[in-house]
Amino acid sequence: MKTFQTNAPTTPLRQRMQQDMVMRGLGAHTQQDYVRHVRNFAAFLRRSPDTATAEDIRHYQPRQHETGVGPATINSTVSALLFLFTVTQNRRDLPRTLVITRNPR
Repeated sequence: MKTFQTNAPTTPLRQRMQQDMVMRGLGAHTQQDYVRHVRNFAAFLRRSPDTATAEDIRHYQPRQHETGVGPATINSTVSALLFLFTVTQNRRDLPRTLVITRNPR
């Protein structure tokens, strides 16, 4: 399984998340997407995502809707944050606040 390279500095949290993704057999494209989504979440927070609270997530998801992010991207973000919180950080309290978006037909 190969991993991807990025120009961004590798924080201990990102390194741990990348190791978790490789150990679970996630593809390079999925790894890139997950890191990008977590990076966007951190930019929204203006701090490390490992300090996120349920209230932060409650503010982030509506913000995605307001800025016109599509349902597929929102759902991909939910998957990335689920992975970060449940696998990498072992924080079972936060995933309950993440909401999957339905695609309009």
